[in-house]
Amino acid sequence: MNKKNLAYLQIHPKDNVLVALRDLPESSEIEFAGKTIVLKQTVKAKHKFTIAPMSKDSEVFMYGVLVGKLNHDLDAGVLINTENLRHAAEDFKLGERKLAWTKPDVQAFEGRTFNGFHRSNGQVGTANYWLVIPLVFCENRNVLTLKAALEEKLGYQVQAKDYSNEVDALISKYNSGASVDELMGLDLQANRSDLGKNRLFPQVDGVKFLNHDMGCGGTRMDSDALCGLLAGYITHPNVAGATVLGLGCQHAQASILRSEIAKRDPQFDKPLYIFEQQLEGTEQDLMQKALKSTFVGLAKANEMKRAPAGLDKLVIGLECGGSDGFSGISANPTLGYLSDMLVSLGGSVILSEFPELCGVEQELSDRCETAEMATYFMQLMQTYNAKAEADGSGFYMNPSPGNIRDGLITDAIKSAGAAKKGGTSPVTAVVDYPGLANEPGLNLLCTPGNDVESTTAEVAAGANVVLFTTGLGTPTGNPIAPVIKISSNTKIYEKMPDIIDINCGTIIDGEEQIEEAAHRVLDYVIEVASGERSAKAVLLGQDDFIPWRRGVSL
Repeated sequence: MNKKNLAYLQIHPKDNVLVALRDLPESSEIEFAGKTIVLKQTVKAKHKFTIAPMSKDSEVFMYGVLVGKLNHDLDAGVLINTENLRHAAEDFKLGERKLAWTKPDVQAFEGRTFNGFHRSNGQVGTANYWLVIPLVFCENRNVLTLKAALEEKLGYQVQAKDYSNEVDALISKYNSGASVDELMGLDLQANRSDLGKNRLFPQVDGVKFLNHDMGCGGTRMDSDALCGLLAGYITHPNVAGATVLGLGCQHAQASILRSEIAKRDPQFDKPLYIFEQQLEGTEQDLMQKALKSTFVGLAKANEMKRAPAGLDKLVIGLECGGSDGFSGISANPTLGYLSDMLVSLGGSVILSEFPELCGVEQELSDRCETAEMATYFMQLMQTYNAKAEADGSGFYMNPSPGNIRDGLITDAIKSAGAAKKGGTSPVTAVVDYPGLANEPGLNLLCTPGNDVESTTAEVAAGANVVLFTTGLGTPTGNPIAPVIKISSNTKIYEKMPDIIDINCGTIIDGEEQIEEAAHRVLDYVIEVASGERSAKAVLLGQDDFIPWRRGVSL
């Protein structure tokens, strides 16, 4: 797609609807396949319209797959919407292995390196963090107390905009009798604080203080999974060591955490300090021990230095959020091409968000290297969807109001576009939450479609960089891995430059091809992984962390 001013697009030759690339007024004449289609109503950019008369229950195809069925008869040139289209997806079963794929040209990146932190187990981090985490929600306050004591003093408070002067201006105007209109008309300019420049430990990128609402009171399945998730963060190549606070009586026991750490790294040798408040006694005793241990651990972490590493040491999480009707034809295919490039170079990619793989199960299962792997993937999909339906909401209810407003009418439409992030290479591993998914090649990781829960899980699974596509805009980040935001359209990139790193709307605009965009994104990744550039989410201190709760509260 390199022609400027292109008005519409047929994504796949099998598709029987077209995507509007710009707003198309009612009565517009569309020339397609030797026929003239007259639009029956205005079709906004990102939305779809029919190319021939279709009867009730007819199947609608996009990306070459079934994405829905019609609720009633439609003429050619009719806007597809939630009233006339319902979710439908192909059934899937164990098929033949389809492992052949065309590797992209990676000559431009052969021999390239990034400067990372080399760990004793052979993994390489793109950053060097210290973690302070609670085993149970009872310790959240103590974790925040440690944050208040350490963050600013050590120089790790993220640069932030200080709005206190603006509040002073509002108070002054209000006290002087300003009207509502006058208050609303004030031009408030926020001052940026320059905290975080004078670090005591310059080789440590930050101390990250995680909070959550789990660890007890739920199912043992959830508390065990939490321990696995936290173990994934502690053993992560971007982490130098950790301080862990527990109460003592919670379900998420320190012994379970240690066991999960050993599963992920049998020779684990990072500094790890675990304290239980019921054993230590007073809060003062607990906090003094935690402070001293954390300080000493940071001094050890500061001994680490960046050194060159091959691109095969990159583990990239693939994520999308706030998706729109352009995501599946610009940003997501760009990540798909990049994924194939990285796999060709020996690296790893993680495709997650299983509710957003609905409708493409057959293709992905056929790409699994073994029949056993394919069967496991299908079982995870079926079990997850059945649980969702038992709770009153199947995969078909996944699209959000924002998704629907911007052209993603059914879950199958959303999924077909979302799956493009995974490229075309064979699937080398299928992993359930909260396991490791860092095998060379394409890894499938079972997570929710929820942006933050999925990103949280991908990082625990080993992603040392996350590439996150968005069409509507989202600030999502992660405490320990850079989350690089990539827009599907130029409009949102220009509107939200403080949270979006890279624009792939250039593809929609006809200024760039997918391959060119993928090269540009991978160059950006190498800079971020080397510490030469910071992702916008890192600059904003967007440390989103939400464990996935599968069970119920008890």
